[in-house]
Amino acid sequence: MRSHCRGQRWQTRNPRQSGISRGAEAVCFGPALLVMSIMASQRRRGQNWLMSLRDIRITLLERAVSGLDRLARTHRAGMPVHLRTGLSGEDAAFFYLRRKGYTVVARRWSAGNIPGDVDLIAWKDGLLCFIEVKTRTAHDIAPAESAVDRHKQFAVRRLARAYLRQLRGAERPQVRFDVVSVYQVPGKEQEILHFENAFGWH
Repeated sequence: MRSHCRGQRWQTRNPRQSGISRGAEAVCFGPALLVMSIMASQRRRGQNWLMSLRDIRITLLERAVSGLDRLARTHRAGMPVHLRTGLSGEDAAFFYLRRKGYTVVARRWSAGNIPGDVDLIAWKDGLLCFIEVKTRTAHDIAPAESAVDRHKQFAVRRLARAYLRQLRGAERPQVRFDVVSVYQVPGKEQEILHFENAFGWH
């Protein structure tokens, strides 16, 4: 049965739309101001201080990764555009899941003897989630999640079995297969769709 959270939307502010350059943004929104801004936002939403601390930590980490990513772009200049887009989408999905309370334990996990990899592996409320991320820079006729076809599902299942075999403990955890679609359309806010229990073992 598909989760009631299927198709949940999440939007994030694009820094370029703020009218502030990236250099100025780094100066204007230092750690102290960033913490104060997040705390004020949480109070307006009626969320508690514990949630604020978690969001502050994740937001600071996200900014640090974003800064490192900008520095690494020169080294990625020769990388195909679709691979750069995919990496950016995986970063976005990672922080989105962290904000939802997921504990991400692996990124781009591969078994060595099995082709392919799993974009993200995470725990949530006792469930071990194998998550495939698809990123698009435009809203095409076919949605991003449609790229996780039967062939890709078969590959992810094989990798999931290999991952489970290496886990310690007698009991096999409950498993869920999710798909996260990330839309990074130029000039628009980033959009993330999370499809929980998108497909099963069979």
